[in-house]
Amino acid sequence: MNPGRRDLGAFGERVAAAHLEAKGYRIRARNFRCREGEIDIVAEDGDCLVFVEVRTRRGDALGSPAESVTVAKQRRLLTVAKAYLQEHADALPNQRIDVVAVELSRGRLLAVQHIEGAIADREFG
Repeated sequence: MNPGRRDLGAFGERVAAAHLEAKGYRIRARNFRCREGEIDIVAEDGDCLVFVEVRTRRGDALGSPAESVTVAKQRRLLTVAKAYLQEHADALPNQRIDVVAVELSRGRLLAVQHIEGAIADREFG
């Protein structure tokens, strides 16, 4: 990933974390990595453990940030979330995967969209 994209992604993750904390979430981990991949944010929302994928875009030429979560990415997120649960015996009883979409234009924050339960799986949650 080139430095510009990395910086954009890191900025989006900071915005998303601040947004979640303002909603009362407690951030448990950022950039959880394992062999299967990475999850941007792991947070607690009451008795629910929330895995958060952050998508940041400048402009809408490539579609909205939320639209960029492909089926393959969804599968990877589910796999990484399950790996996190295996590594953390203290996980909360309920889980879900959310997407936080951050939209920017000319260096300004346009919108933050939080989609709760954006990725579903019968075996998860």
